[in-house]
Amino acid sequence: MKSFKYTINGNVYKVHINSVVEDIAEVEVNGTPFKVKMEKPTKKQVVTIKRAAQAPTTATGEPVVSRPTASTSQGAVRSPLPGVILEVKCKIGDTVKRGQTIIILEAMKMENSINADRDGVIKEIKVNKGDSVLENAELVVIG
Repeated sequence: MKSFKYTINGNVYKVHINSVVEDIAEVEVNGTPFKVKMEKPTKKQVVTIKRAAQAPTTATGEPVVSRPTASTSQGAVRSPLPGVILEVKCKIGDTVKRGQTIIILEAMKMENSINADRDGVIKEIKVNKGDSVLENAELVVIG
């Protein structure tokens, strides 16, 4: 039927399977015949995967991926593309100027600087280092 070559602990074994009837296989190992009783294979199980109604969460219950919420914050700086937050370069209460880098986002294996789009004060930071975000997700709110 089939032949195999195995190396076990440096020893080479040539295994030829002559026949298999139910759970008994007649094999030759390096020319020596053996009858081998095999365990019956476990029954195959059909698993149905259902789409999750909610985004996956971490052990603490935090969402793995931040999604844009239906309600939008006025003054929110949004992610221009999906990626991972590498660094948050501001804190709540910081005064920022238009064009100042506030977030470093890794997307497509490149670091992207996300800049403040207006002068103001950081009112809310909606992401943390290591978070995955989707395009148009709110990152920070400038008031």
